[in-house]
Amino acid sequence: MTDQTWNHLLRDQIDWHWTNQLRDRLGGLTDDEYFWEPAPDCWNVRKRGTGPAPIQGGSGAMTIDFAFPEPDPPPFTTIAWRLGHVVVGVLAMRNAAHFGRAPTDYNSFCYAATAAEALAQLDVEYATWQAGVESLGETGLARPCGDAEGPYAESPLARLVLHINRELIHHLSEVCLLRDLYLHTRREAS
Repeated sequence: MTDQTWNHLLRDQIDWHWTNQLRDRLGGLTDDEYFWEPAPDCWNVRKRGTGPAPIQGGSGAMTIDFAFPEPDPPPFTTIAWRLGHVVVGVLAMRNAAHFGRAPTDYNSFCYAATAAEALAQLDVEYATWQAGVESLGETGLARPCGDAEGPYAESPLARLVLHINRELIHHLSEVCLLRDLYLHTRREAS
């Protein structure tokens, strides 16, 4: 009989999606796709000093566009921006808050200059997240999230795991859709 604990089921939910729908679809991502801006005034990951957004976060040669407060409507975001958001805001910051990863945030992270580097960052943070959730066991899932999760500080970590699962499915599916749009737009333009 397979493991039917809540911890296993929560990890299995995202791992099934990661293994069967997402990760292979991200393979072969080119730099042109990664930085492609399908609409005017996109937010992107850019060489330091070249971004048009009010804030360019990042500690290395590349920065990510953003603003506080976010404009209404928010700018369209590229694959690079979405991967940066998933790597940093969805996974790395949570890995730091809950699973011993070095502290990071949007301003201190070193963003990827290539698609391959971004996917490598994604793989590392995803593996860290999955191992961290596994380490919680059943008891840890009931533990409060703590101050790192702001208004959800008293919520059980299981709620955070469900939220991260939704975020990964949501944003990485958007990346897959943008890849489809890139492929079909570029084919028609040729």
